[in-house]
Amino acid sequence: MTFDEQVVLITGGNSGIGRATAVRFAALGARVALAARDPEKGAEVVREADSAASASGIPSPGALFVPCDVTRPSDCTRAVRETLAAFGRLDVLVNNAGMILREKTVLQTTPEEWDLTFDVNVKGTFLMSRAALPALASSPRGVAAIVNNASYLGVVGARGVAAYVAAKGAVVALTRAMALDHAADGIRVNCVAPGSVETPMLRQEWEEMGGEASVRHLFEKKHPLGRIAVPEEVAQAIVFLASSAASFITGACLPVDGGITAG
Repeated sequence: MTFDEQVVLITGGNSGIGRATAVRFAALGARVALAARDPEKGAEVVREADSAASASGIPSPGALFVPCDVTRPSDCTRAVRETLAAFGRLDVLVNNAGMILREKTVLQTTPEEWDLTFDVNVKGTFLMSRAALPALASSPRGVAAIVNNASYLGVVGARGVAAYVAAKGAVVALTRAMALDHAADGIRVNCVAPGSVETPMLRQEWEEMGGEASVRHLFEKKHPLGRIAVPEEVAQAIVFLASSAASFITGACLPVDGGITAG
């Protein structure tokens, strides 16, 4: 599986799943653009992606960082424009940026918190896709792909995360709608639905719940495989859906959840 000469734009590429995805694509020959909010962290991931490409013996023109808030239409447009200016094309979009508010039922969620959750998770996916679709349609037929990062909580419910469950459910539905709308353009659209993944966002949640030592096992035991994922495992699934190995897959929601939605 290679991505020689292909250009991949990843939102939320500064940490966690986005970071692992950027490094994996670079190691497989892709030219990677990272769209995220923190330039300092972005520079770290750019260096890591370039090192991964070099270690694989792949000549790389260098990964690109683009400051971007996915809730702002102008930022999304600029991210695509700068990617095209640097690399001349766009073949794959990974809508990875996301956020969660815990311990929030509908009654406990303010309208502002609801809007923020949907702005980042759903509107961000919409805005970046809207900005990228014309460029993706110009990619060689059979190459262009969008992979959205949803969640197993977009497939099943859970207590205390009402806005997040609704938002990730919307991402799954949007994925299917875009897959139908843009199949004739040669653009495949799929999503992954991860279970618990050891990312900075999850570790922060553990701290808020009393520390990793006291709560990690609660997250592990709810997955039939008895553990949580590492970001690289989700990155592998994203790369697969973007690759030629998945050339006849579109509109799919791929669980990467250790079996949590199987029961």
